[in-house]
Amino acid sequence: MNIVLWIIFGGVAGWVASLIVGADSSLGIVGNVVVGIIGAFLGGWIGDQTGIRSGAPGADRPTDFVGFVWAVIGAVILLFILNLLF
Repeated sequence: MNIVLWIIFGGVAGWVASLIVGADSSLGIVGNVVVGIIGAFLGGWIGDQTGIRSGAPGADRPTDFVGFVWAVIGAVILLFILNLLF
């Protein structure tokens, strides 16, 4: 069940990030999920480095609000990098 939550969480985070960056129509559902999941890892790493992170790291609570914010931040950063490269 946890993997389903991560896919949904990643999809929503990727979709929100793509709306912020303006790449919503070009990504599609699968692209939003992939960007959101990778962004969650990137955002989690940034949160760990800055000391500002959710109270429950890992897969214990993938729907934590602070974790969602970091996932969106990570996905936005990822989309900016991808836009610069491609």
